[in-house]
Amino acid sequence: MDATPLLALIAGSAVVAGFARRTPIPAPLLLVAVGIAASFVPGVPEYALDPHIVLPLLLPPLLHTAALESSYLDLRANLRPVAFLSVGYVLFATVIVGWVVHLVVPGLPLTSALVLGAVIAPPDAVAATAIARRLGLPPRITAILQGESLVNDATAITAYKVALAAAVGEGASWSAGVLEFVVAAVGGVGVGLLLMVPMHWLRTRLKEPILQNTLSLLIPFVAYATAEYVHASGVLAVVVVALFIGHRSWKVDFGTRLQEAAVWKMVSFVLESAVFALIGLQLPVVLAGLGPYKGWEAVGYAVVVFLVVVAVRFAWVFPATYLPRLLSERIRRREPDTTVAAPVIVGWAGMRGVVSLAIAFSIPMTAEGEPFPGRNLILFLTFTTVIGTLGVQGLTLAPLIRALKVPGRDVYAQTLAEAQAQSEASTAAEARLDELLADTANALPGPLEDRLRTVLERRRNAVWERLGAVNEETGESADETYRRVAREVIDAERAVFVELRDTRRIDDEMLRTLLRRLDLEEAAGWREE
Repeated sequence: MDATPLLALIAGSAVVAGFARRTPIPAPLLLVAVGIAASFVPGVPEYALDPHIVLPLLLPPLLHTAALESSYLDLRANLRPVAFLSVGYVLFATVIVGWVVHLVVPGLPLTSALVLGAVIAPPDAVAATAIARRLGLPPRITAILQGESLVNDATAITAYKVALAAAVGEGASWSAGVLEFVVAAVGGVGVGLLLMVPMHWLRTRLKEPILQNTLSLLIPFVAYATAEYVHASGVLAVVVVALFIGHRSWKVDFGTRLQEAAVWKMVSFVLESAVFALIGLQLPVVLAGLGPYKGWEAVGYAVVVFLVVVAVRFAWVFPATYLPRLLSERIRRREPDTTVAAPVIVGWAGMRGVVSLAIAFSIPMTAEGEPFPGRNLILFLTFTTVIGTLGVQGLTLAPLIRALKVPGRDVYAQTLAEAQAQSEASTAAEARLDELLADTANALPGPLEDRLRTVLERRRNAVWERLGAVNEETGESADETYRRVAREVIDAERAVFVELRDTRRIDDEMLRTLLRRLDLEEAAGWREE
């Protein structure tokens, strides 16, 4: 097996994603554009998207990282809008898009059109998270978009299976479809609930960070595979377990958290970059199999589908935002008031991604062994919809937010809340320190006791200092100057350790021990932040 194409994909996508961080263009859009351009370069291998790899091997870790970065409390607080989007909207889009495509494309069976509707119904978790993170959207909008994108794949995959069963002649009724959806949803949540406690228990019992992080990497695959084995939703199982683990991440060892954050950040970066590059690289594969649909006819269908997808989302989002509030006093009391800007942004932030393409590529033959009706056209329309939503909506979302004058995160209010939280924590820590030092078993020399108290005082003051005066010469707050000086002091120590190793006064093993100690101190902000 030649691993060169895979290595080239990972390295090339990482380079492009790294370059995107130095440009105003979101990384997903630049990766897709470069992927399209690279697909026509002679010598570039054909990267055919294999759904048997994307769904069980790429989707679980991507969903896991997105769920870990989400807030269980925010998701629970916004459960109604998230459910309306992740379930109601996906089913609504499946039916409406499928019906319109059936009317527009001559000879395309309604069942095949519904398959297309299910394939392109769900906005992508990776795209939504990447765009929201880059733009700094208001917290509630970000929570709704992230919550929707975590759950909607399960709805779309189930709707796809029902429509596919009808299209290939296996028979499917509305009652059977509803039953399959309920079984998949309840089963996926059930598997997640069964696995989350023992997984978390095992994480807290393992004492070595390397073993804990190995388990962390396995968890999404175990959850997904277990749920799929019992014909439940692997997507929901992964999300439930990840939300539970993320909500209780503070219970594991600090070394594990440091390593885990670095590991998952790297995994997320590599997979997200490769996934968006793969989207662009699919163009030759899609065009080669387009079949009888050529030229402007196919382009016309693509434009119609894109416009319908955009219109259907707005047609759902606005009533789902305002009707429940109009009809229910309880909802008006529980949920904050919203302006027209919020549903406009949620409606426009409907980028599709690799999951839609992976589902489309998984369309099989019919029960009689004949080619699936309209399969090539479905692939093409899925690809163009993904590219269209990423390109048009992704590029215009930031200008739209600016035009609507949507306030971003209030940095001052967040810093103030952080300072108040740190003050309360430091007060509790000082009380506990006094309690411990009152016991003669914990007696410490004066300098060490003073150091502990200085550390606590430093933590209390650090955040408040960010709200205070700025150094006129450097433009830094006192806290920023402190951290910069602390890093330079640590760098001076590190340089001495390296010199001692180079002159053979200490060996490499001792160097690694000393450097790790400094690294941990630097990661913790010299243990005083």
